[in-house]
Parts: sequence; C-alpha cells; structure tokens
Amino acid sequence: MSDTTTGKTVRFTLDPANPPKLSDEAKARLAHLAAMPDSEIDFSDIPPSPADAEWTRPGIPFSTENKRQVTLRLDADVLDYFRRTGTRYQTRINQVLRAYMQAHIDKR
Repeated sequence: MSDTTTGKTVRFTLDPANPPKLSDEAKARLAHLAAMPDSEIDFSDIPPSPADAEWTRPGIPFSTENKRQVTLRLDADVLDYFRRTGTRYQTRINQVLRAYMQAHIDKR
C-alpha cells in the first residue's frame, strides 16, 4: 500500500496482491461481526424507512423498458472521457445525445 499526499487529501492505493495485515484485535472483531445474527444488530441510530417507501434508481426518470441495446463506434478519446467520469458513463452518453436531440427536434 502506498499513499500520496496532495494538499490536505491523502489517497491510498491498495495492492490486491499484497493486502495490509490485520491485527489480532481486528481479526477478532471481524469474526465477532460475521458470527452475529441480524437480530442482534443495533439499528437504534438509523431512522426507519416509511412503510410506503419505494426505492428506485436515481437518474433520468425514464423506464428501462425504453432502452435498446446497440453497437456504436465512438472515437477513443470520447469514450475515455466518459469512462473517466465514473460508473454509469453510458447513461451520461445517453443524456448528451438526448440533449442534442431535443435541441434539434424543432429544427427539422
């Protein structure tokens, strides 16, 4: 593991081939937590979800049934840019294409 300090931000890089060693205390704590049944977990500091709560994906309010899988060739730099923006980059590409479409719909 190595750390790089930039200003006040410290970034750590974990080498999966060489994970950090756990102390005996940390190993005992993990073993205790793994053996604990769900019924013993203390949720008292977590507010309950409303009974009628409906969990949905964040993002564009479009149904997934509207999606179509296509093969599309993009320039490498364009694809790299969107991939660097993180997960769900394909959704962001779709948002850009939608904005272009909406800007040009009335001009047809």
